[in-house]
Amino acid sequence: MNASLAPDPAPQHATDTAAMRAELKAAKTQLIDTFLVKGHVDSLTHGLARHVDRVLASAWKSCGLPNAAALVAVGGYGRGELAPHSDIDILVLLDEEPDGETEKHIERFIGMAWDLGLDIGSSVRTVEQCLDEAANDVTVRTSLLESRRIVGNERVYERFAERFREALDPRAFFTAKLLEMRQRHAKYQDSPYSLEPNCKESPGGLRDLQLIIWITRAAGLGDSWNELEAGGLITEREARELNRNEAFLKRLRTHLHILAGRRQDILVFDLQTALAERLGFKAKPTKRVSEQMMRHYYWAAKAVTQLATILLQNIEAQLFPSTSKITRVFSEHFVEKQGMIEIVADDVFEREPNTILVPFLLYETTPGIKGLSARTLRALYNAREQMDLRWRRDPVNRQLFMEILKQPAGITHAMRLLNQTSVLGRYLLNFRRIVGQMQHDLYHVYTVDQHILMVLRNIRRFTVPEHAHEYPFCSQLIADFERPWVLYVAALFHDIAKGRGGDHSTLGMADARRFCRDHDMDEEDTELVVWLVQHHLTMSQVAQKQDMSDPEVIKRFSTLVRNERRLTALYLLTVADIRGTSPKVWNAWKGKLLEDLYRITLGVLGGEKPDAHSALKTRQEEAITLLRLAAMPEGAHKELWNQLDVAYFLRQDASEIAWQTRELLHHVQTPTPIVRARPAAISNSLQVLVYVKDRPDLFASICSYFDRSGLSVLDAQVNTTRHGYALDNFLIEHSDPEMHARDIANLVERQLADALAQADGPLPEPAKGRLSRLSRTFPATPRVDLRADERGQYYILSVSANDRPGLLYSIARVLAQHRIGLHAARINTLGERVEDVFLLHSHALNDGKLQIKLETEMLKAIAV
Repeated sequence: MNASLAPDPAPQHATDTAAMRAELKAAKTQLIDTFLVKGHVDSLTHGLARHVDRVLASAWKSCGLPNAAALVAVGGYGRGELAPHSDIDILVLLDEEPDGETEKHIERFIGMAWDLGLDIGSSVRTVEQCLDEAANDVTVRTSLLESRRIVGNERVYERFAERFREALDPRAFFTAKLLEMRQRHAKYQDSPYSLEPNCKESPGGLRDLQLIIWITRAAGLGDSWNELEAGGLITEREARELNRNEAFLKRLRTHLHILAGRRQDILVFDLQTALAERLGFKAKPTKRVSEQMMRHYYWAAKAVTQLATILLQNIEAQLFPSTSKITRVFSEHFVEKQGMIEIVADDVFEREPNTILVPFLLYETTPGIKGLSARTLRALYNAREQMDLRWRRDPVNRQLFMEILKQPAGITHAMRLLNQTSVLGRYLLNFRRIVGQMQHDLYHVYTVDQHILMVLRNIRRFTVPEHAHEYPFCSQLIADFERPWVLYVAALFHDIAKGRGGDHSTLGMADARRFCRDHDMDEEDTELVVWLVQHHLTMSQVAQKQDMSDPEVIKRFSTLVRNERRLTALYLLTVADIRGTSPKVWNAWKGKLLEDLYRITLGVLGGEKPDAHSALKTRQEEAITLLRLAAMPEGAHKELWNQLDVAYFLRQDASEIAWQTRELLHHVQTPTPIVRARPAAISNSLQVLVYVKDRPDLFASICSYFDRSGLSVLDAQVNTTRHGYALDNFLIEHSDPEMHARDIANLVERQLADALAQADGPLPEPAKGRLSRLSRTFPATPRVDLRADERGQYYILSVSANDRPGLLYSIARVLAQHRIGLHAARINTLGERVEDVFLLHSHALNDGKLQIKLETEMLKAIAV
C-alpha cells in the first residue's frame, strides 16, 4: 500500500494522551454540570459527540494514519449524539487491505482511544468489505446508515457513502427492521409496562423512535420529525408529540447514566426515586415520587407506541403502494386495507361518536384483521374530546361495549387495543386512573392496568380448547359456566380501585355495581360481579392461610359462598388473578390447595356435612390404587397410615401419599433419620421428605442445613405423627440457577440425614442473607401475629416479611430457643414477600408475657 505516513509519534504519545484525556474529562464534566442546571439534553449529547470528535481527530493525526484512510463515526455516535456513558462506535475505512505498517498505526490509534477513557467499539474495513457486510447483516447496514466522517480521506468516505446508498433497498430494509423490532419487543414481553423497563429497548422506548428515522432515511423520506411532517407522513400535532416524548426519554436516559455512573438503560428500582427527583417530580401524600415519574414514563411509552404504529403504516403504504387497496367493505364507515380496519372519512368519529367502538368490535369478530389503520388511529386521537360524559352514557355505546365483552373470541386482543388507544380509559374513567399505576407490594410485576388485562386474558384462555392442557380443571369448569363474560366484567373491576387509599376491594364494589346498572345487567349477574370484586382475595387467603382440615373453616367459607355458581366463579377468578401477578408466584402446591378447597366446599354446598373424612377416604383410595400399581403388598400401608391424622391426608395429593408411603414402608419406627428427595413439578426445584423422631429444635435444624447449603425453601408442610415422629415435606431450590435439582438430590439426602443424626449443641447464628434489589427499594413492614385458635388447642403464628436467604431458619431458631413445638406449618412465598403460618403447641404460650417476648424476638429476627 503506497501511503505517506506521518513521523512516528511514540515519544509524545503518553504526554499527548494524558493531556487529551484530561481535556475530554473536563469538557464532559462541564457539559454535565450545565445540563444538570439547564436541562438541555441535546446540548449535552451533541456537545459530548463534538468533544469526542476533537480528541479522536487529534489522536488520529498523532498516530500517523495513512492519507488514504478515513475515520468514520457510526451508530448513535454517527448521529452526532452521545449519552454520558454510551459506547462509541468507529470505523477505520480503508481504500484497500492494510499492510503490516498500516496495521501497526491503526492498532496504536485504537489503543490510544482506549487510553483516552473512551468505550470504543471499533472495526477496520475496506469499502468493499463494508458493502459486503451491510448486504448480509441488517445491524451493520443500520450502523453504516448513520455514518459520518470525522477525519481522514474525504474521497474514500464519499465513494463508500455513494455506493452504500446505491446498494440500499428501502423495502428490504423496512421489512428487516420490522422483523427485528418484533423480536426485540418479544424479548420485553411486547409491553412497555414492566416495572423496570429498558427506556431504550423496551416497546415505546428510544429505539422505536430511532427505528422510524432509520427507515425514513433509507427511503429518502426524511431525517427528522419536522421533515416527516413536511412530507405528509405525520400531522403537526403528531410531530409535536414525537418531539416532546423523545425529549423526555432522552432526558430520562441521560440522568440515568449520570446517576449510575455507567451505561444504564434499565429503570431499576434502586434509581427510580433519585431519578424522579432529578426530573423534578414531587412526592404527594398518596403517591411516591417514583410512581409519578414511572406513570409519566408509561404514558410517554404508550404515546410512542401509538405514534410509531401510525408512522410505520404510513411508511409501508408509500413503500408498498400496490398493497394499499380496499380489500373488504364492512359498512358505509369502515373498510379493510392491508389487513387493517380503516375509516372512510377522517371526521367520522367526530360526526358520529357512537361509531368509535365499532372498529374494536370488528377487530374482535373479523378473522384475519391485524389491527386499526394509521388513519383510524389518528381519527380516534382527534376524537378524544367526543369521548365525554354524554358519549359514555349513550345507550348505543353501552350496547357496543357489552357486545365486545360478550363475544366468544377475541376479547383479549380487543381490550388490549382499547387500552393502547386510550379508548378504554375514556369509556371507564376509573380505569384511566390506574393506567401506568405501579404496585409496590413485592408481589405484582405488572402495572395495575396490565395486571387487570392479564387476569382477563387468563380467564379467556380457560375457554380456549388449545389451552385446555394448561389448567384442565379450570377449562372443565368454565365450559359449564353460564355467561362466562360475567367473569370478564369482574376481572375488569377487581383491582380498579387500587391506589385510591382504603380497601380497594370495597371501593371497587361501587364501581362494579354502577357499571352493571348502567349496562342493564340483570340482578343475579350484578350481585355476582359485585361479590367477586369484594371477595376476590378471600379464596386464596383461606386456602393458603387456614387449616382446611378444620370443618369450621370449610363451614364458614361455604356460608360465604352460598352456591355453586359463586364458588366456581370465585375459583376461576382466583386462579386467573394469582397467575396474573407474576410468573414466579403460581406453583402446583397453590393450585392443589385451591382445587382442594373448591372440591370440599362443593361437597358441602351439595348437602354434605363439612366432614374431612369424606375427602380423606377419597384421597386414601386413590393412593392405595397407586400403591397397587407399584406392586406394594396389600395392607402394607396400614402401619404408617394408622399414625397419621386427617390433616396429613388433606394436605397431600394421592401421588405424594403413595410416594411417601413407599419410601417409609420399612422405617415406621426407625431410630435413624430418613431423608428422600426427588425433582418437583416446579421447574428446577426439589421435593424433600424428612422423617425423624420429633424434637423441639428439629424444624430449626432442618432449616439451618438448607440455609448453610444455599437452598431456599419455597414451601413447607410440617406434620407430626401420633407416635411422635415428624413427617415434613419441603419444596426447595438452589440459590445458584445453574445448579439443577436432580444433580443435588443425592447430596441433600445424605448430608441432611447426617446433620439430623449428629445434631447436638446450640443452633448456629443465622446468616443475614442479602435482600433482593426489589426488597431493598420497597421494603415490606415486618408483621408478626400470635393468637390462640378458636378451640384453644393450638396457637397460630402468622409472619409477613421481605423474603431473603435464611429467613425461615431465623424464625425456626426463635421457636426452638423457647422449646415451642411445631405441629404444622404453611410456608407461602409470594414473589419477594413471604406470608408464613405456623401452628404451635406449647402450654407455656398460655403465659401472656411469653407471647409478647416471642413476638418481639420474632420481629427482631425477621427484620432486615
